[in-house]
Amino acid sequence: MEDPIELDVCGLEPPEPLQRALAALSLLGYGQRLRMLIDREPRPLYRILENNGHRYEAKLRPDSVYEITIWSRD
Repeated sequence: MEDPIELDVCGLEPPEPLQRALAALSLLGYGQRLRMLIDREPRPLYRILENNGHRYEAKLRPDSVYEITIWSRD
């Protein structure tokens, strides 16, 4: 399994975090994951992921940053 792609979009104003996440997803190799850090819950991203065959796990860390891991369903 390849190393995950790391994406920190904390502090960026919408829609830049969403745009960067979608760009990073296009770079994912087979079995690779995207690990995204963001300072707000990206609800619009969740719908896009579900509609495009991706799974995700989101957790709120103690430092109030959301850590979202994204991978392909395949």
